[in-house]
Amino acid sequence: MSTAVWGGVLGACAGLGLVLVVARLAVLRRPQLAHRVLPYLRDLPQRDQPPLVRVAAGSRTSAAAGIFGPLLRSAADVVERVLGGSGSVRRRLERAGLDRTVHEFRIEQVVWGLVGFGAAAALCLVRALGGVGSPGSALVLCVLGFAMGVFMRDNRLSTQVKERERQILAEFPTIAELLALSVAAGESPVAALDRVVRRSSGALSQDLAAVLGRIRTGETVGVAFESLARTTGLPIVARFATGITVAMERGTPLSDVLHAQAADVREAGRRLLIETAARKEIAMMAPVVFFVLPVTILFAFYPGVLGLQLTTP
Repeated sequence: MSTAVWGGVLGACAGLGLVLVVARLAVLRRPQLAHRVLPYLRDLPQRDQPPLVRVAAGSRTSAAAGIFGPLLRSAADVVERVLGGSGSVRRRLERAGLDRTVHEFRIEQVVWGLVGFGAAAALCLVRALGGVGSPGSALVLCVLGFAMGVFMRDNRLSTQVKERERQILAEFPTIAELLALSVAAGESPVAALDRVVRRSSGALSQDLAAVLGRIRTGETVGVAFESLARTTGLPIVARFATGITVAMERGTPLSDVLHAQAADVREAGRRLLIETAARKEIAMMAPVVFFVLPVTILFAFYPGVLGLQLTTP
C-alpha cells in the first residue's frame, strides 16, 4: 500500500474522530430533561442508586462520567462485585462528610485505576523501546497498576476519614463550651444548637447542622442526636450525643453535662499529646546519635590526631 493511500486512511480516521467528538460535545451541552424538571421536584427523596445519565456536576469525575458514562458504570459494577463492602464504604463516606453515593465512589476508583494502568503502560512502553521486558510481564504490570490505583483511592478515603475525625476532636471542646454557655444563658437546646451552628464552621458544626436539619423536619431532639451517635466513628462524639439525649429525657442540667464532656475531651487530648511525645522520643534521638554525635567526636579527636602526626618523627 502506497504512502498516499496510508495518508488518506489516516486523514479519514482523524476526520471521523473529530466528527464524533463534535457530535458528542453537542449532546453533552444540550440541557437534559432531568436537569430541567428536578429543580421543581426538590422534595423527592434521593436514593443511593447509580446515576442514570451522569454523575453530579460537582463531582470530580463528572466530565469523565459524562463522556464514558456507560463504560465507567459497568466497570464500577465489576469493582463492586469483586471488592464488595458497600456498607463499609457508605459509612466511611458519611464519616468523611462526602456527599456522594457508593456507586460514584466506585467510579472514582475506576478512574484512579485507569490512571495507574496508564502509568504502568507508559513504563512498559519505555521498557519495550529499550528492548527490555516481555508482553506477559507488561500485562501483569498493567493489571497491578490498575489494582494499585483502585486500592489507593480506598486508602485515600480512609485518610480523609481520619483527617476529618482529627478536625472534629480539635473543634469539640470549643463547640461544647459554646453550647453550654448558650444553654446556661437560658436558651433552649435547639436555639443554642442553631446559634452555635450559625456562628461556627468546621467538620463538627456540619454534623450539628445536619442534626438541626433533622430536628426542623420533625424529628425529636433525642432521635436526631441518637442518629448522630450511630453514624459517627468517634466514641467522644457518640458519648456527647448520648449525654444530650439522656440529659433531656431525665432532666439533668445540660450545661453541666456539656462542661464535663468538654473537660474530658481536653484531658484526653492532653494525654494523647503526652503519649505521642513519648513515642517520638526515640525517633528524636536518631539525628543526635547518627549525625550530631559523630561530628562532635570528629571535632574532638581530629586536632589530637593531627598533632600526633606533626610531632611523630
